[in-house]
Amino acid sequence: MIKKLTIISAFFFAPYLYAQNSSYNTLEDVMQWLEQHVNSTKDSTQLALYSRRAIELSKQAKDQNTLALSYRYLSTYHKEYSKIDSSAYYLNKATSIYEKTEDEIQLAATYLELKALYTVQADYNKAKSFVYKALDLYEKLEYKKGIALCYAHIGDLLYYENNYNEGITYCDKAITIFKTIDAKEDLALTYRYKANSQLFTGFDLDKALESINASIQLYEELGETGIPMMAAINWRGNIYKYMDRFEEAIADYQANYDNSIAMGLDRYLIPSLGNIGHVYVMQGKYEEALPYNLKAIDIIKKTGRNRNLWENYMHVAEIYESLGNYKLALYYHQQYVAELESFKDNIILSLETEAQAKYEIGQKNATILFQDEKISQQQKTKLLYIALSSLLVIILFGLFYNYRKNKKRNLQLETLNGELDTKNKQNELLLKEIHHRVKNNLELVKSLIALQSAQLEDSATKDAMIASQNRVQSMGIIHQKLYQGEQLGSIDMKDYFINLGDGILDTFNADHKVKIECAMEQLELDVDTAVPIGLIVNELLTNALKYAFPNENKGKIEISLTRPNPETLTLKVVDNGIGKTSDAKPKGTGFGTQLIRLLTQQLNGQMEEDHDNGTSIKFDFKVKSAA
Repeated sequence: MIKKLTIISAFFFAPYLYAQNSSYNTLEDVMQWLEQHVNSTKDSTQLALYSRRAIELSKQAKDQNTLALSYRYLSTYHKEYSKIDSSAYYLNKATSIYEKTEDEIQLAATYLELKALYTVQADYNKAKSFVYKALDLYEKLEYKKGIALCYAHIGDLLYYENNYNEGITYCDKAITIFKTIDAKEDLALTYRYKANSQLFTGFDLDKALESINASIQLYEELGETGIPMMAAINWRGNIYKYMDRFEEAIADYQANYDNSIAMGLDRYLIPSLGNIGHVYVMQGKYEEALPYNLKAIDIIKKTGRNRNLWENYMHVAEIYESLGNYKLALYYHQQYVAELESFKDNIILSLETEAQAKYEIGQKNATILFQDEKISQQQKTKLLYIALSSLLVIILFGLFYNYRKNKKRNLQLETLNGELDTKNKQNELLLKEIHHRVKNNLELVKSLIALQSAQLEDSATKDAMIASQNRVQSMGIIHQKLYQGEQLGSIDMKDYFINLGDGILDTFNADHKVKIECAMEQLELDVDTAVPIGLIVNELLTNALKYAFPNENKGKIEISLTRPNPETLTLKVVDNGIGKTSDAKPKGTGFGTQLIRLLTQQLNGQMEEDHDNGTSIKFDFKVKSAA
């Protein structure tokens, strides 16, 4: 709770921090701060704030190179602390700038950052395409360090293709170059990639341990204690695990777990949890293993880091089978098979890319790469079905004496459960498709309105059309979040408000003068509540941008949504604009005000306005508590 309050306070008082600390008011000073703190987890909130500040100053200075770098800093923030898709969004903005300015060195570096993003999402086909794009540029420029980096990343991707010996070869190429140019940090990363493949070559595990210890030693010399060191420690734990040195393995995993908690990096709990669970499975301690792997699966689903999802499904299936719960064992085995098929599809696509063929790595026999493993899966599935069938026979035999009395009821329940399960799955797919189509239809409506407004000359009519366009956009974002998210019936309002604010700022071309801050914790709402609240916030933001900051006045707008109790939602939208005087005449058509009142009544709400030092509008909505 203290950490969350600190983050909220940082968002509220960030403008005052800028004002009080004059050393961070210039673009040069802000960029210097970002360079020094981009890898510092204790400065995660400030990293987002200063990145946005750098973007604002870069646009004012019309400095494209600094703007691109600012986008990369903001991408790093989202990759480590927020949403992967947001990280990719800002990184692609940087890529577009480098392509226009023909800055090939920075463009290649950005390609490697995109490789890292797609590797986390287990989209190895896209990851590999970006590595080879970077390699083409570095070879053209004859830039040794860049070429070596690409070799290291190719070695990393070959590990996920089970092409371990080829991966080691590429890592060795990179190591030779890095030693020549004394690039210790890159050398440490490459030793870790090499150890990854060495673990599964079937040869001496001591060689893998030697490589990972070389990586750890280099990080210690560099004073690295963050994520790169944690990744190396995790892999050393993996090597210890397969050497049956279980206590040392768990010690490494536990050290990373404790470090992740201390730094607030929840997503980096995944490898520690999954691997501790695996060690217990290897030791036959199934009941101790289960909560670790289930928790790892939960975090993977929430963060979208799907790379190790299939492994955790596999371990949970094995645990339930060993505990005699064949129904859940079969369920998780099916999840494992489905996720592994997706994982293999990505690898096969990667194997068949033209870029891979160019470097004589591609065109492997993709159709038989996983043949043995597939046969093993089929046998495993058959055994689970046999075990489950045997258990059902025993249960039916035990119920034989009550057969006549319970037969009809049991059959009805089984049929009903099967129908409900089928209908639930059909409804889930249908609901996703509906949200997707609604979002597409709203995008079409928005485009039609934009085309129509472009032909209008009357300013009042044009403003009304733009307002309608924004309202459609606010609903479209909700449906987009619903079909993209894990929960089809609810959305994260904080993430939604951020996207809504960015869209409205773009519409009014006001991101250079007005900052929209979302000072709230994550809060999920159902679609019936989210839509009217989204429309209300859309109207308030539109009004603020149109009237609160005239004559290019700069300022900020703060949005917060809280649930003080299960039946109440409190919404606040505050700006530090010119406010409202008693003799001020109404502006606009008044439709927006009428819409806000109708939506407030719909949610059984009350609205309070305060026009001292700007405008503050507060709503208290009475809603049904979640079941």
